[in-house]
Amino acid sequence: MNKLVECIPNVSEGRRKNIIEALRDEIISVKGIKLLDYSSDIDHNRSVFTFVGSPEKVLEAAYKLACKSVELIDLNKHKGEHPRIGAIDVIPFVSIKDVTMNECVLLAIGLGRRLGENLNLPVYLYEEAASAPHRRNLSDIRRGEFEGLNEKMKNSEWKPDFGPEKPHPTAGATVVGTRVPLIAFNVNLDTKDVGIAKMIARAIREKDFGFPYVKALGLKLKDKGLTQVSMNLTNYKVTPVYKVFDKIVELAKEKGVRVVESELIGLIPIDAISQIVSHYIKLPDFKSDRILEYKIFKD
Repeated sequence: MNKLVECIPNVSEGRRKNIIEALRDEIISVKGIKLLDYSSDIDHNRSVFTFVGSPEKVLEAAYKLACKSVELIDLNKHKGEHPRIGAIDVIPFVSIKDVTMNECVLLAIGLGRRLGENLNLPVYLYEEAASAPHRRNLSDIRRGEFEGLNEKMKNSEWKPDFGPEKPHPTAGATVVGTRVPLIAFNVNLDTKDVGIAKMIARAIREKDFGFPYVKALGLKLKDKGLTQVSMNLTNYKVTPVYKVFDKIVELAKEKGVRVVESELIGLIPIDAISQIVSHYIKLPDFKSDRILEYKIFKD
């Protein structure tokens, strides 16, 4: 049995190439790890890495990445559009093959304990690994960001699961957990008015009675002179990418704004691509097994 776990850490550095490459090198230094993708965003000042391997190897690579992030990143000097509480901001584990959700939860707990004990880093567990219902949602844990973390941790409801009960002086805190695959998907708008992006984000996200399983923020992209609707689609089978995209186009058009481009952060499941193809070229019976490469390389 060849067990495979995916890990998708988000790190609070998206501008300094030497730092990003040093972080990448920590991951690929672990034998048996396959780095599938990594990308950085200047405006977000954030990098996302995606790698897979056996549970033990993924745990080792995630720990090494966290150590290097704490060593190299000082959040007191960090500015970016994306919310964050830590140098190594969030570390999710996702089951890919022959690994149960509970095994991934145990991975998250093991890593969290190790980060707390060895790096003196406060750790919160989230999603399936959460220790309390109010800690399941990543955005709730990050509310207040690094700058508000010291005050937040004085509240008994926000004591960390592992590590000290005060922020690391330069690395803040980190969030570790287990979740199902999600799609990190952004849509860029041809306007500098961030109010329009925020309005659209409110209209489509679940917490404001928009689409189920959609998390969204409206952000400025100063480097591009645009604004962005930044999203996580946490269950694409219920709310497909095309449905959210079409709604954003519609809402933007009502404000006289054009969609410039979309961005995919990290990777996307092939079934989600099949949904998009089926919708836009009117192939109702289209499935992933109709894709040539999928049939050739499956299993």
